[in-house]
Amino acid sequence: MNIFSTVGLFVITGLAEITGCYLPYLWLKKGASAWLLIPAALSLALFAWLLTLHPAAAGRVYAAYGGIYVTVALVWLWLVDGIKPHLWDYVGVAVTLCGMAIIFLAPRG
Repeated sequence: MNIFSTVGLFVITGLAEITGCYLPYLWLKKGASAWLLIPAALSLALFAWLLTLHPAAAGRVYAAYGGIYVTVALVWLWLVDGIKPHLWDYVGVAVTLCGMAIIFLAPRG
């Protein structure tokens, strides 16, 4: 799997995870319908399945995915919650993406 396919899969995985967590948040904190729990559960099941599509060891996949997740979460903050990230949010994303790159791109023998 090439780097662009992997990162794209990570982004889709992140969207599935955030959606699966955001919908119960809407129910619990914003008074939305409990029916949102059904698509939330499906979204979280999709998230778990998507993580299995990576050929690397599970722990390494989860660790590398974390950097993309943080990035997707801040984009969600901006586009869905309507809150523009601050400078330190961007710094945090840069740090997590550097960590992800070290894990993901390190040569393995």
